[in-house]
Amino acid sequence: QVQLEESGGGLAQPGGSLRLSCAASGRVVGNYDMAWYRQTPGKQRELVAIITVGGTTNYSDSVKDRFTISRSTAKSTVYLQMSSLKPEDTAVYYCNANLRVRRAGILNEYDYWGQGTQVTVSS
Repeated sequence: QVQLEESGGGLAQPGGSLRLSCAASGRVVGNYDMAWYRQTPGKQRELVAIITVGGTTNYSDSVKDRFTISRSTAKSTVYLQMSSLKPEDTAVYYCNANLRVRRAGILNEYDYWGQGTQVTVSS
């Protein structure tokens, strides 16, 4: 069973920075697509950033040029460096690991979530 544990959330001032970490059990980082999502009350969880097995990164328009996703396979950890934070970045941030494998014509999907870490941006 894959376990993901987020850390690094907290209170930051507008314009400030935070770095989130997602520690993964097993050989997940580098073998799964890893992503950060966020969710605010009453809204759907939204994709913030993703790093694929091949190392390609993508970001939502709202965080592009401000957030950076990276990974360390040696530490089995994925990071989200958040800079120039805005009050609208306030949310619970979740780490996700996803793997889709097709075997004998059948698509199997393995999808895991962490418990989330609160990020609050306020003066």
